[in-house]
Amino acid sequence: MHVDWEAYGWERLGEGVGRRRLRGWDATAGLVIGRDAVLLYDTGATLAQGAELHADVAALTGGRRVTHIALSHPHFDHVLGTAVFAGAEVFGAVGVDALMRREADELRLDAVRQGVDEAAATEAAEVLVAPRHTVTGEWTLDLGGRQVLLANVGPGHTGHDLALFVPGAPEVVFCGDLVEESGEPQAGPDAIPGRWPAALDRLLALGGEDAAYVPGHGAVVDAAFVRRQRDELARRFSVA
Repeated sequence: MHVDWEAYGWERLGEGVGRRRLRGWDATAGLVIGRDAVLLYDTGATLAQGAELHADVAALTGGRRVTHIALSHPHFDHVLGTAVFAGAEVFGAVGVDALMRREADELRLDAVRQGVDEAAATEAAEVLVAPRHTVTGEWTLDLGGRQVLLANVGPGHTGHDLALFVPGAPEVVFCGDLVEESGEPQAGPDAIPGRWPAALDRLLALGGEDAAYVPGHGAVVDAAFVRRQRDELARRFSVA
């Protein structure tokens, strides 16, 4: 099936692989289409953004549904749209399930502080979906005709950073907010700065020199960019 990514505002990254930069916070959502399954990486900042992604996936895949969701980390602009995707198997880094259930109201408050309409934030928080499957090291998913790898490469940007590696030409690594291109990487109160450079080392080992690295915010970058950001973070936080 021919997929016209650009017609729906998506960027094609490889055969059956694309991403969309979402409005408002420029967060990335990634999509990997297999023969038997469809995986979405992050779900947006509101249920409305999740619904947009749901409609996009249906259009891009000829009516298929999202069967798997991987959440890069537990920040509002990446997770609050998940409830739209009924029946999807949801994955996250180990520990993120308990954290999201415990801190649903803090996610709501952070969304409002960052400009999400209070009613929309409350609605999303009330139906917040925490991952059912948690990844300690690596987890391979067979989507039918292609395998992808979920890798718990953190902590760094948060205590629960999950990357997605998609083999192909080129190989694609969805990095979440471990890598940011549209601004300086954000280290909030839940960041673990002393381990962030090591997380980027693991990303680079995962993808190698020729992969396309997809940041949580901003344009697709190469290994050299990730390495420079790794070194800048090491200097910023006085880490070897």
